[in-house]
Amino acid sequence: MKILEIDPASPLFGYIRPGYSILTVNGQQIQDAIDFRYKIADERVRITFADDKGREIAFKFHDVAAGDLGITLDDHKVRTCKNDCIFCFIRQQPQGMRRVLYVKDEDYRLSFTHGNFVTLSNTTDDDIARIIEQRLSPLYISVHATDDKLRRCMLKNEKLAPIIPRLRQLGENGISLHTQVVLCPGINDGPQLERTINELVDLYPTVETLAVVPVGLTKYRDDLPNLRTYRADEASAIIDYVEGRQKEIKKACGSRFVWAADEFYVQAHRPFPKRSEYEAMNQFENGIGMVREFLTLFNRKRANLRKQKFQAKRAMFFTGYSAYPFLIDEVLPFLGDELGLDVSIHPVRNRFWGETVTVSGLLTGQDLLREARAKIDEFEVLVLPPNCLNQDSLFLDNLSLTQFQTVLQKPVYIGQYDLAATVKDVFI
Repeated sequence: MKILEIDPASPLFGYIRPGYSILTVNGQQIQDAIDFRYKIADERVRITFADDKGREIAFKFHDVAAGDLGITLDDHKVRTCKNDCIFCFIRQQPQGMRRVLYVKDEDYRLSFTHGNFVTLSNTTDDDIARIIEQRLSPLYISVHATDDKLRRCMLKNEKLAPIIPRLRQLGENGISLHTQVVLCPGINDGPQLERTINELVDLYPTVETLAVVPVGLTKYRDDLPNLRTYRADEASAIIDYVEGRQKEIKKACGSRFVWAADEFYVQAHRPFPKRSEYEAMNQFENGIGMVREFLTLFNRKRANLRKQKFQAKRAMFFTGYSAYPFLIDEVLPFLGDELGLDVSIHPVRNRFWGETVTVSGLLTGQDLLREARAKIDEFEVLVLPPNCLNQDSLFLDNLSLTQFQTVLQKPVYIGQYDLAATVKDVFI
């Protein structure tokens, strides 16, 4: 494996350079960075490097950790997905977006390191043995249905191995699992969802949690399977069913085990559960309890905000349609009526992906800029959602924040998930 960087504080600095390779650890080849960290955990370690001319250099260490060596590796290539899921979001995108948005990852290593969901469809017996040996736990598994015939149909992969035996094998060897179901109307809901919950809860506590998430559809579905989103009454029925199962399962297992995604509560116009009902929030990044956590954090900081002195500004907060109702009902009255701030909250229609896509994280720069220019006389400062930019300050459509600000010619703030901190940034 190639070395990309080496920290000046590393004991190898000056001996090893970027461009060198790691050949072996204690005589064994290295597959990736995870494998490297695992193999140097031995008490005594011999690492063999190769310089840029192929000459070997070896060093011996005693009780060393990967972090102590300060080496950044050119890590593994991402394993990609060979399934053709009927609901695949990657296939519902137009051309011309950032390249990374077209990568269909199916890599158990990213599941371990980043919490990415995988189907285990390209996981070999050797991979399973490695997961168990190196204790790559927890993993995040997309199940969708435990009926293997239906699962193969939804993933359009007739070679899929049965999922329950795979999960049981991992669990019996100490690997914890978090699972999800992307729910599609009339396909894997109803009796199929009941079966899936029943068969997964039978594996508790190996399978620790199950998230029930509604299918996400864009307007780019030409030649794709005919799917639809859930209506408000259907979303409400799913919430009722899931919450009913939670009570039943909690009595038997001590955990609610299964949760409906925040999107169902938004679609159904239903209040979100209490913070305690989400337990450890193991599927927060999957949209389970995210809204409740946001509101809880904000409510805890209300008293501190009341003590602040704010500048007089007209500020407009942009958001997606999913977040708009609870921001209007639970946040805006406090900011306007109690704090006296001149704040408006505006939902941005997603023209790029289609109006069925309502989350702020999928708003493009061009849609945000279009709305900002249309509302230009209604604010002095604009606040954008915290999740609409990547680490390079680029929107999904490659528009940069600098370009956005240049066109708008007004101050633009990027909000934080901590809304109280955002309020201080804007008004103090």
